[in-house]
Amino acid sequence: MLFNIVEKKWDEELLKLFDIPISMMPKVKSCDAYYGTIKKNDKKIPINGVIGDQQSALVGQGCFQKGDIKSTYGTGCFLIVNTGDEVINVKEGLLTTIGYELNNEVCYALEGSIYSCGTLVKWLRDKMKLIRSANETEKIVKSLKTNSNVYLVPAFVGLGAPYWDSNARGVLSGLTRDTGPKEIIRAIIESTAYQSNDLFNAMKKDGLKPKIIKIDGGMVKNNWLSQFLSDILNVKVYRSIEEDTTALGAAYMAGLKIGIYKSLNDISKHWKFNKKFTPKINAKLRKELINGWLKTVNKTINQIR
Repeated sequence: MLFNIVEKKWDEELLKLFDIPISMMPKVKSCDAYYGTIKKNDKKIPINGVIGDQQSALVGQGCFQKGDIKSTYGTGCFLIVNTGDEVINVKEGLLTTIGYELNNEVCYALEGSIYSCGTLVKWLRDKMKLIRSANETEKIVKSLKTNSNVYLVPAFVGLGAPYWDSNARGVLSGLTRDTGPKEIIRAIIESTAYQSNDLFNAMKKDGLKPKIIKIDGGMVKNNWLSQFLSDILNVKVYRSIEEDTTALGAAYMAGLKIGIYKSLNDISKHWKFNKKFTPKINAKLRKELINGWLKTVNKTINQIR
């Protein structure tokens, strides 16, 4: 947070504000630079690729063109869109960040984070005892024709982008005497797509209109959720054949440095998806579902505290 991403150097004003000598700050290098050598079993292994966690997934998903977007659904959800050499001054709720730097040339990005995704399924299993394993959720959700107007905003630790409300707490809305465990489970799974749509809308206000999204992470092994993401976002969804593209992206950076890959275009040729999802619901139903979600979010962020 002390780094000036436009000037690509430690911010002198911030260092002065926090009384931090610049001599304490490490040298900043490109993602494909040589960082030193580690020794393991009498073998010397050079470190030739270093990149941030979610930025690495951006690389692992081959998102090298401006407008390319990936979303990782793990414990939380992290959505990043490539903005090329443009530093976007965000209008609503997202963060401008550096995607990666190669040969001293920076590729910028917009990032949005959702605090609770995979942790919600764990909550259903370990705290609520509504399921015995995560893979049960897909079958349960499929058994319901509708969501019965039940929504759950999982603000267990507050709401992330684009709301940034750390004081918000979860709300379960639309309960009737017919509401049971299945409806609550569906509301939990649906919430991931609605939160992703909130991030999409924020990106659109910043002038970005993605046509496809690449997804990865343990949660999207659920085919129903992947399809629902496509329905709510109204874009094509490509699920990576690699579940963990974060580790893959760091490996790509090292491979680029030592010549295994000749270019980013060469890396992108290795990206594959195992399934594609396209929107299937009509515009009226999509609008009704999203409006129901937004009404519940409004209840969440306007609680009396």
